[in-house]
Amino acid sequence: MILVWILLGLAGTVLLLLGICILRTLLKPARTSGYVPREEPERAMAYARKLSKMVRCDTTSVPGKEAREQFLRFHSLLEDLFPRVHAGLEKTEIDGNLLFYWKGRSGQRPLVLMSHQDVVPAEGTWKYPPFSGEIAEGKVWGRGASDTKCSLMAFFQAVEELLGEGFVPPQDVYLSSSCTEEWSGPGCPALVEEMKSRGVRPFLVVDEGGGIITEPIGGVPGNFAALGVYEKGKADVLFRASSPGGHASTPRPGSPIARLAAFVHEVETRSVFRRHMSPEVAGMFESLAPYAAFPLRLVFSNLWLFRPVLLRLLPMISAQAGAMIRTTIAFTMQSGSEAFNVMPQEATLGANMRFIPHQGMEESLKVIRRIAEKHKLEMEVFRASDYTAAADPKSPGFRTLIHTLERTFPGLPSMPYVMTGATDARHYQEICDCVVRFAPVIYGPEQMKGMHGIDENIEYNCLPGAVDFYRNLIRDVGREEG
Repeated sequence: MILVWILLGLAGTVLLLLGICILRTLLKPARTSGYVPREEPERAMAYARKLSKMVRCDTTSVPGKEAREQFLRFHSLLEDLFPRVHAGLEKTEIDGNLLFYWKGRSGQRPLVLMSHQDVVPAEGTWKYPPFSGEIAEGKVWGRGASDTKCSLMAFFQAVEELLGEGFVPPQDVYLSSSCTEEWSGPGCPALVEEMKSRGVRPFLVVDEGGGIITEPIGGVPGNFAALGVYEKGKADVLFRASSPGGHASTPRPGSPIARLAAFVHEVETRSVFRRHMSPEVAGMFESLAPYAAFPLRLVFSNLWLFRPVLLRLLPMISAQAGAMIRTTIAFTMQSGSEAFNVMPQEATLGANMRFIPHQGMEESLKVIRRIAEKHKLEMEVFRASDYTAAADPKSPGFRTLIHTLERTFPGLPSMPYVMTGATDARHYQEICDCVVRFAPVIYGPEQMKGMHGIDENIEYNCLPGAVDFYRNLIRDVGREEG
């Protein structure tokens, strides 16, 4: 009888909590994202043609390959496309990397606009050749169209137009563009060193990373501005297993590949890294809550109750969302014997790790090293860097960005976003307290799939809005209340 009363009490508590959640959810009005790009066919096509020419200029970069001449050809194209920028701004070129300085009426709140020149290699069979810059089906096609020559074109065009109007910016403006972003090369660090040598401390830095995302989560329709407030750290890690080798006809237990396989199995099947929902991730879900279908709205509006459930389910529902709540490790490279009948004296396994703030680089590497040693593996770490500081949404720079968003894209909701990849923006964290990763173009499912993949493209009807965003931001940084 006591057990029955306990169960009835638990059931009553559950129903009470659910009732509170439903009431809280119903009291918050449902909303819809109403933003769609304005129809400006003439402007859109003019910008598409410029972007097309930029895509046609192959700027593929790979580690260790000298490519300065290739980028100088791209610079020549930029000069043809944006003559006022090149005539009116001070240009600095460092090994193919670009920094333009536009002197404003004041240098108290410098603005840095960023987008890289280089692109990843284009492999596979494409609908349109990857460096054709084809304009078709309402899109510009080709490698770099969305990542990220679109935003590079947009802020160059914004400055070109403002110069044509005789405009003088209220604050100093810098256009920063590296040619080694895709492989985390030395380009952007060199530009930051140049800025440091000039004693420049930016008020706001805006780079790629987030964007205007269509349906960021299934069940949340519409367009949303995803503002990347920080990015995870990263490292490339090599695991090595050794043995005396020998003939495959007489295998010994615990061979190098077997130990590596057991290591991978343990890491893949156990939750080796802690899950935690940071304020930024919670803010993302809470921002999306009013726009979600009711079941999701119920969950997102009541994280105080459903947070533990979300932490368990997110990695199974979405790899992107799962990466925002824990350190990740992806096994990417493998080597062993060169013959079927030879036991390897050495086998290696490469992995890429991404570190989350609540379990940063040092702790995450200790966790994975402990498991590697358990399987008698050596571990070597390359190119490691920790997570970056988060931009403060209450800071003047961030408020200025939000103001620009609201007046450029009426009806477009915004949300904080954790950048799970890596961008050049992290190098600017050393000299700027407000670094935001946001490209003002629309990325639907097709554009997200094409980034670093086949058939990369961008719908060109969003390009006028991107140009207007940069025009407005250059003006807004001078506002006293910023």
